[in-house]
Amino acid sequence: MSKAPGIDVKKMKKTLVAWRKELLTLIDSGEETKTDTELDQQRIGRLSRMGAMQQQAMEDETGRRREKELQRISTALNRIESDDYGYCTASDEPIAVKRLENDPATPLCITCAQKAD
Repeated sequence: MSKAPGIDVKKMKKTLVAWRKELLTLIDSGEETKTDTELDQQRIGRLSRMGAMQQQAMEDETGRRREKELQRISTALNRIESDDYGYCTASDEPIAVKRLENDPATPLCITCAQKAD
């Protein structure tokens, strides 16, 4: 498959690489500030413990979302390297340039994305 028409692949690659770098920085800083939940009922109260558990759950979910986004970016960069970038992974139809400008890591055209939802 060749490059999709109208897509500035170099610009998209630059955007994806910058996005990946930013995410990696956030992931690293998130690991440094991650809190461990104190579960000893003798040391902290029930409400404090529940708040700490909620905070830990939110930190875990943020980390999972960042990892998932990092995977999407890596997959998009792989598609650039294999000249498949800009084509829907489900239908092989070109993805609209505006859609890629909005989300450079998107793997689906709008039609397939709507079907997936």
